[in-house]
Amino acid sequence: MLADWVGPVVAAGVFVVLMGLVREPARRTVNAVIVAGASGAYLSGGGFGVWEVLFPIVAMPFAYAGLHSYRSIAIAWLLHAAWDFAHHLWGGPIWPFLPTSSFGCLIFDSLIAVWFFLGAPSMRARQRVVRGT
Repeated sequence: MLADWVGPVVAAGVFVVLMGLVREPARRTVNAVIVAGASGAYLSGGGFGVWEVLFPIVAMPFAYAGLHSYRSIAIAWLLHAAWDFAHHLWGGPIWPFLPTSSFGCLIFDSLIAVWFFLGAPSMRARQRVVRGT
């Protein structure tokens, strides 16, 4: 369904715009904490039982390294996207009331990972360039 694609793309755009307004170094720190929290999203019954504990163990070192590196945050989000993909195909959805939620999360996580690989550029800097100041 089209909404399964459009919603996550719009949400990723909104996330990038809003996070791009946060000043450094808070932007990097806040996003490291966000990706650390997201690594536990499936712990409450995502469908893989005890294996759900494996993902946070793998992702947490990248989230911690994200306190100093956008590249590490990007890798953590790509790991999360891979876990979303596994859930979409074989596990349970992240939101039980929305069967395609893991697929949407896969799209969202992948898109914001690209922004982090680009160094999470500030929206403030873009505004100055556009205005010519």
